[in-house]
Amino acid sequence: MNKAVVHATVDEFWYVLKGQGEIWRNNGLKSKVTKLVAGTAIDIASGTVFQYRNIANEELTFLCITMPSWPNDTEASYVDNGKWIPTV
Repeated sequence: MNKAVVHATVDEFWYVLKGQGEIWRNNGLKSKVTKLVAGTAIDIASGTVFQYRNIANEELTFLCITMPSWPNDTEASYVDNGKWIPTV
């Protein structure tokens, strides 16, 4: 499970290809967990804190598109207030 992250300027769009997971998103007004299974499409607006995890014994595989394109190494910031305790 990864650390919780927030993006400064980009939105992300995910499409799950295989596996099973969960993603937690918190935009400051609403916090929710969404199941990630093949065929699931989600969006993550800039400024939204998010964290995801694999919940099965197979790889969680997804496509990730950012809009606009990824600007630089300072785009993503780790945050301490994630949903789950990170393992990586």
